[in-house]
Amino acid sequence: MKNSKKEKRQLKKRHLILSILVVLLTGILFFRTLNYFRQVIIEAPTASLKKGPGIEYSQLKTLKKGSRITIIRSKYHWFYIKTSDNHFGWIADWNLATKERNQIDDLADATIVLDPGHGGADSGALSANGRMEKTYTLKVAKKVAASLRQRGAKVYLTRSADKYVDLEPRAQLSNNVHADAFISFHFDSSPVENGASGITTYYYHQKTSYSLAKSVNSQFKALSLENRGIDFGDFLVIRANNFPSILLEMGYINSSRDFEQINSASYRNQVASDVVRGLKAYFDSKN
Repeated sequence: MKNSKKEKRQLKKRHLILSILVVLLTGILFFRTLNYFRQVIIEAPTASLKKGPGIEYSQLKTLKKGSRITIIRSKYHWFYIKTSDNHFGWIADWNLATKERNQIDDLADATIVLDPGHGGADSGALSANGRMEKTYTLKVAKKVAASLRQRGAKVYLTRSADKYVDLEPRAQLSNNVHADAFISFHFDSSPVENGASGITTYYYHQKTSYSLAKSVNSQFKALSLENRGIDFGDFLVIRANNFPSILLEMGYINSSRDFEQINSASYRNQVASDVVRGLKAYFDSKN
């Protein structure tokens, strides 16, 4: 009788252990199946696994087309992922199928390229007293960049110092990072001193860029110079750009009235503030 009870207890214990093992194995199988279906596939021929969310970060390894990855989190146009062989890092969303890519509708998650016109041996237009356009485009772009970074945006400058950069690499930077917005800063010049005044917003690609031009230009109401509105502009930096891009002429540098404003820090600060507000309105409209 005692042996019978002991055997029953041992049998129950074995059943319990077996039940626990079944539950554990089922859980592991379920987790692996769920994880498999949560994975996405690299669609590009190759994809760089980076240390951080940007093309400027060093490469950890190269992933081949068809590689399965698990997305952990996202930032800008980048995903922090785990590979099938347990490597971790960041890949650009343009390496995945279109449906898997980040939809940017918040300034804090946007990638923006700012292009201070001219630089180095290319002075740009000159004021009546010989002041160079390149100086002021860089001042404005840096101010906008600082403000955007405070708001969380990822910002690239085509130049951050007084150096020459050809036109094509400026547009190519935008194409390389899949910019959500590209803005080129300039100051206009008329054939005759004091022959014109005001600011103009240019776009080239109607479909991709007009709405950006409209959002930014609509913020220039408080500026002390006349807003000449939005116009088509055949400029290489926006013509060769595959992403939303505009060129701003923020006053005529060879107009004494305009240059007084251009040379004023308060005017440049107002321009920067208006541009940032315009960008925010542009991304808010996508919600």
